[in-house]
Amino acid sequence: EGSTLGIWAAHGEGKFHLPMEESQYQIPAKYHHKNYPANPNGSPEGITGLTSEDGRATIMMPHPERVYRTIQHSWTPPQWGEDGGWLRMFRNARRWLG
Repeated sequence: EGSTLGIWAAHGEGKFHLPMEESQYQIPAKYHHKNYPANPNGSPEGITGLTSEDGRATIMMPHPERVYRTIQHSWTPPQWGEDGGWLRMFRNARRWLG
């Protein structure tokens, strides 16, 4: 069974709209469920991230930069230490860039 990364929802309307068909986008991340509260931004098909065609830019909602330390989460497994799962995501991206 997979683990869950908590995230703070800090937006109101959740008015996310894709003008083209979903298959025309690079979609690196989706919420597990398509409806609120498991999809807090109200995005179609639970989409939470989009990447440019060349892979050089990725946008996400929610904002993982807001919860990168375990102290910012309401609960974390003890083995995480001080660094939250979202910080690992940024470190992995930096490592990949070289």
